Amino acid sequence: MLKPLLILCLGNEIISDDGFGPEVARRLMVNDYFSEQVEVIFAPVAGFKLLDLLTGRKKVLIVDTIRTGDAPPGTLNNFSAGAFTPSYHLTTSHQINLPTVLELGRILGVDMPEVVDVVTVEAEDLETLSEELSPSVHQAVDGAISLI
Repeated sequence: MLKPLLILCLGNEIISDDGFGPEVARRLMVNDYFSEQVEVIFAPVAGFKLLDLLTGRKKVLIVDTIRTGDAPPGTLNNFSAGAFTPSYHLTTSHQINLPTVLELGRILGVDMPEVVDVVTVEAEDLETLSEELSPSVHQAVDGAISLI
């Protein structure tokens, strides 16, 4: 049986600031912050693959890296999927974006979440192959956990 609330942390552990989602997931899982009603998953996926992860949930909170250039690196954003701002994994040139995934699921009659919220961090470095977050993004991890 799926837990009704999913905290879905997206990212890639070896692309510097894209490791934000995996780091948040790791800390949440290690500290066991949540009840039996909440599942925390780290998933290095995008596009259509999100459909399977979202199916059957009542509420989903997505944690991801974003690069808008509109805010300093390390800035946290919190919004609903309806106020979607493209993020590194939630929209790509090869996949469909999050609002399209949600709409496609509804059109196909898939049991999609009633609520999808997104917490993002403004990235500094999404090019360097490194398991280390930039200092500004590293400092934002605790803030993201507080938001969650």
